[in-house]
Amino acid sequence: MKKYLELEDISAYRISFELANYIWNIVMKWDYFTKDTIGKQLVRAIDSISANIAEGFGRYFKKDKVNFYHYSYGSISESLDWVKKAKIRNLLKDEDEEYIISVLDKLPKEISNLINFTNKKLKI
Repeated sequence: MKKYLELEDISAYRISFELANYIWNIVMKWDYFTKDTIGKQLVRAIDSISANIAEGFGRYFKKDKVNFYHYSYGSISESLDWVKKAKIRNLLKDEDEEYIISVLDKLPKEISNLINFTNKKLKI
C-alpha cells in the first residue's frame, strides 16, 4: 500500500507549529497591554508560518502550494522583527530569545527543501 505524504510529515510544518505553541505559552504570561500590542503581533506572525505551510499543503496545484510556502518566508522575517522588539522591551528571557531565533534561523532552509521537493515531485 502506498503511503501518501501528510502534513505532519513535513519538518518545516512540525518545527514551526511547535515554535508557535512555545511562543503562545510565553505571551500568555504577559500583562494585558503587552499581550494586546506586541503579543498579538508576535503570535500572529509566528502562527502564520505553519498556517501558510498547512494552507499550501492543502492546495491542489504546485504553483499555489509553492506560493503559500513563500508566504512563510515573509512570516519568518516579520517574526524575527517582533522577537527583537520583545527582547529590547525586556519581555523575553535571554534563553527564550536564543531558542526562538535559532528555530527561526533554520526554518528558511526547511521551507526551501519543501519547495524543492514540491517542484520535483508534482507535475501540475
